[in-house]
Amino acid sequence: MKEEQDMNGSKVFLLSGIAAMIGLMTFMIAPRFASSNAQNSIAGQWIVSPSKADGVVQLTLQSAGPDWNINSSTSVPLSQLRGLTAAETRADGGMARFEVVRDAGTLQCEGWFKNGRGAGNFVFKPNRNYLSEMRSLGYDNLSDEHVFSFALHDVRLDFVRGLIAAGYGRTDVDQLVSMRIHGVTLDFINDLRSLGYDRTPTDELVSMRIHGVSADFIRELKVLGYERVAVDQLVSMRIHGVETDFIRELKELGYDKVPADELVSMRIHGVNTEFIKELKTLGYESPPVDELVSMKIHGVTPDFIRRMKDRGVKDLSIEQLISLRIHGLDR
Repeated sequence: MKEEQDMNGSKVFLLSGIAAMIGLMTFMIAPRFASSNAQNSIAGQWIVSPSKADGVVQLTLQSAGPDWNINSSTSVPLSQLRGLTAAETRADGGMARFEVVRDAGTLQCEGWFKNGRGAGNFVFKPNRNYLSEMRSLGYDNLSDEHVFSFALHDVRLDFVRGLIAAGYGRTDVDQLVSMRIHGVTLDFINDLRSLGYDRTPTDELVSMRIHGVSADFIRELKVLGYERVAVDQLVSMRIHGVETDFIRELKELGYDKVPADELVSMRIHGVNTEFIKELKTLGYESPPVDELVSMKIHGVTPDFIRRMKDRGVKDLSIEQLISLRIHGLDR
């Protein structure tokens, strides 16, 4: 089966692969759920494929409008496909109907399965009560596409209410979807508040989740003496692999509470604790972080220092060693 990546990095399986497998007749089905006079309906195609986890399937949805295009693939429990059984997914060309019910509305699906893989058409029916509740929360004139996206990514009413209660007011609709895609939960927001990060902007919440800035990571930093590290620094630390074990090892070598930006610089340029230990054996005791970084940038390695010593060039300062490398005077 051919794969592509959508803009969020999710796998999107091209319909042609499934259609070829179970027959082009799949997409010629007119869903019985649909009515000729249905209003505010969005239609599209669905694909269900196996997942490695028991009781879980990969659900892919594709739909397009005049100025929008949605391709989404996510793992969901089979139990969320109401009306579909595991036996039906294993059928040899059997027809199936099921629903995916969310706060924002229901996806009514019809199609065919063969050997655990299926495809077909869906029609989305918005939940009028959801629209009414969202209006009461300040979300007027939501487009059909927004409501469909809310259903697709399960933007629940309790999530929206929880954000308002947490002081976020009327969060932008695109941010609501982004938060749900990347796993920003109310529990995560409450954990951050308990750690001193109250009403962190939603774009920063999303960035934290994307790059693995967890509440546990912040707690570990706090134990090590890093209080209220800025969100952009937390994200940078995770991007560049600044782990708490690295911070502890530095502390054992005499580098206590190295500023976050310097920790990031050390990781970017490959300054590790082994490098520091080797320098110590060569007589360079606890050089400042900026000198360690500069040595790495300009290629002042322990082997280079040993070569200089073997040539009788001894007791050079780190600044002199760097100068030798910069000006090519080491040959």
